[in-house]
Amino acid sequence: MKHETVVILDLGGSYTQLLARRIRELKVYCAILPHHASLAQIQALQPKALVLSGGMKSLGDQDALTVDPQIYRLGLPVLAIGYGMQLMANALGGVVRATAPRESSPTSLRIAVENNLFAGFEQELTVELSAGDRVETAPPGFTVLATTDRTPVAAMGNRDTRLYGVQFLPAALPSRHETTLLTNFLYKIAGLTGNWTPAAFIADAVQQIRETVGPNEQVVCGLSGGVDSSVAAVLVHQAIGDRLTCIFVDHGLLRKNEAKQVMETFTRLFKMKIIQVDAAAAFLRKLAGVSDPEQKRKIIGAEFIRVFQEEAAKLGPIDYLVQGTLYTDVLESGTAGTMIKSHHNVGGLPKDLKFKLIEPLNHLFKDEVRRVGEELGIPAELVWRHPFPGPGLAIRILGEVTPEKVELLREADAIFIDEIKKAGLYRDIWQAFAVLPDIRSVGVMDNQRTYAYTVALRAVTSRDGTTADWYRFPPEVLARIANRIVDEVPHVNRVVYDITSKPPSTIEWE
Repeated sequence: MKHETVVILDLGGSYTQLLARRIRELKVYCAILPHHASLAQIQALQPKALVLSGGMKSLGDQDALTVDPQIYRLGLPVLAIGYGMQLMANALGGVVRATAPRESSPTSLRIAVENNLFAGFEQELTVELSAGDRVETAPPGFTVLATTDRTPVAAMGNRDTRLYGVQFLPAALPSRHETTLLTNFLYKIAGLTGNWTPAAFIADAVQQIRETVGPNEQVVCGLSGGVDSSVAAVLVHQAIGDRLTCIFVDHGLLRKNEAKQVMETFTRLFKMKIIQVDAAAAFLRKLAGVSDPEQKRKIIGAEFIRVFQEEAAKLGPIDYLVQGTLYTDVLESGTAGTMIKSHHNVGGLPKDLKFKLIEPLNHLFKDEVRRVGEELGIPAELVWRHPFPGPGLAIRILGEVTPEKVELLREADAIFIDEIKKAGLYRDIWQAFAVLPDIRSVGVMDNQRTYAYTVALRAVTSRDGTTADWYRFPPEVLARIANRIVDEVPHVNRVVYDITSKPPSTIEWE
């Protein structure tokens, strides 16, 4: 089934990806293109509607961002937001004036006339309105839909051409209306049906994989146990069965019981062909004496590739490699779908690999991957597992990595996660883990002086990992976690909690 598509033209706003996710949550597929995309590039996606994102530029700036004005003549519904509305008004004969300095403050928005865009809204409500440039006069044929005391045209629309603009971000509306405006645009104005669902995606992806992979071609997947590679593997397996072979490299730096869980899930539940490679000794040997975090990453990445290639070579000719590339990876390449960057969750695949790539998730955001995983029947414990870095515990051990430190950290981390789950908080947290700093401190245990390790705990909330805030645990939960770690993990006498956000810190310590 061909899904309906909405195209967002990105005008530089930090809100663009969130806007795309909101549209997809409303069961409409959404793709992001740069503002300078040509008409041919836009039309190639066969969109049913366009959205112009907001941005921080002013029309008077020398480097002001623009779009091809012909987009307004494609006959497609358009929702222009913030700077996008100013751009549209200016292109179609309206009057836009600068109102510097730019400021943002709660403002009373008044609905001027009854209209589909604001269907279900109160006559007056409070929004966060950015007071930079503003539309003084709407273009010919447009109706002023909403106003504020300082903004004569806070929203405008042309019912005949289905061109609409709002000066505020939909997310700046009161929470009860956060998606109402988008819903009205997509369904009441653009007339969409909402056919972007996990089940529909799976059906399309399976069909595409079957059309891509020939009947005698073989496919290999580097299965890490993380949600991305797991969902990609199950999806490809559903399409081609035993022509897929997964290689699970256990580098000895995984979380407690993770290797066992991965093997049981994919061999017993999904009956998949998996080769488990126990390479822990080799990885730890390579890491001996290494303290620099970047060097650790390079060593682990290179060793992973060596082991993976060695195992893949034993399988005979391989035609395709499955990767769990996500849409955010595509966007971060700066090309919005015109080129997929070479990457791997451990350390970068070499350019001389002879495989062709299958990247079935490269149009999905992380939350969509999880929903697809649930639809595929992957256990919730795996689908909703917190993100885990490819280099594993090695970059959560500050300083040299040793077998003793790995085991110590693995046990502390397992206690941390266990207590979070018992408290019913796991799904409230984006990522939680323990860190072993390269320090020891004095303590007293059993009336004896100790000089032992400190364990640091890190837990954050986030939507996509680009920014994050530290999680506010109930004090009694932190107390239980700290007591268990000190009591149950040898050579630990102190537990601390990291309360810095990203930025200025990163989520991981290394």
